[in-house]
Amino acid sequence: MAVKRKTAGELSLKAASDSTRYNPLEVAIEATQGIGSQIQQVIDRHNKIFDEEEYCVGFVYAKDPLIRGIKRRKFFAMLYLPSPRPEQTIFLYNKKTDTLVKRLWSLPDADAMAILSESKFVDPSLKSMKEWSDAFFEGRFWHFIRKQHGIKMLSEHEYLNANREKFIEAGCQEVKSPTPEPFDFSKVAVNKIVDTKTAIIK
Repeated sequence: MAVKRKTAGELSLKAASDSTRYNPLEVAIEATQGIGSQIQQVIDRHNKIFDEEEYCVGFVYAKDPLIRGIKRRKFFAMLYLPSPRPEQTIFLYNKKTDTLVKRLWSLPDADAMAILSESKFVDPSLKSMKEWSDAFFEGRFWHFIRKQHGIKMLSEHEYLNANREKFIEAGCQEVKSPTPEPFDFSKVAVNKIVDTKTAIIK
């Protein structure tokens, strides 16, 4: 007989009422469990989709929009350098050798990024994370990543612009947003407002 798993909501309520003090290192180790197998699933799925020899594989921690205190890991693969954001880790994958060639970057949460960037001196283990955070806030992230890793991969914006004609030929329509129409206040008249006291519900 299968054991019924607790829902995310039930686990969130249990965590909120837990006053135990946990070792941050143990929490971090537990949070990384299963990442390798999840990344492998993303690679297996996208190797059948992508023809390119190299592409990016990564994950990001995102807050659950409905359940307070819950974070979910979201895994993905992209043909270009994805836009950087807090709590994101990106690897460069090579299909020919079937290996994660290198970790391109790993960013902590937004507060930690700001603290690292403002600090003049950090622990040697945080040196790379500080450099990535500095590059992020200084608006030179892509240039820094490409120089640091000796790669020429395009960013999302650069990739879409470079392949714009191919996408159009493949049937992707170029969407142009319609200009908004200003509201016509002359259409509002007193005699058009329904008196709720005389409204009849059928």
